[in-house]
Amino acid sequence: MPLVRISLRSGKSRAYRHAVGDGIHHALVDVIGIPPKDRFQIIAEHGDENRIYDRDYLDVARSDDTVFVEISLRRGRPAALKQAFYRRVVENLAADPGIRPEDVAIVLTENSDADWSFGKGEAQLLGADAPPIRTAVPA
Repeated sequence: MPLVRISLRSGKSRAYRHAVGDGIHHALVDVIGIPPKDRFQIIAEHGDENRIYDRDYLDVARSDDTVFVEISLRRGRPAALKQAFYRRVVENLAADPGIRPEDVAIVLTENSDADWSFGKGEAQLLGADAPPIRTAVPA
């Protein structure tokens, strides 16, 4: 269901890229409640000349290894659940591959069920079998 775009600095190893993708996916499963097999990620590497960002915006000291995460997902999750998700992503990426919490920027973009087609020219989320949206923070 979510589409995840991960932008990071060029030159990272395959293991590093996979650890970033895994950490984000595990947070989506554990906190947001998406099914484990619902994994759609695009990981792009960019040279320093193509990554322009303020290193201390909002008093967050960012390094050259800042990772930008953009996630498109269905509308309907409360702010507390999103905040729990942000925290989990940062925890996961700090554990593996060792990214500093200051170097993880996340943007969620919400849309409706009619905005998704997973193939066959159909809007599968409009059907009766569409997965529910988690609205409570897991314990």
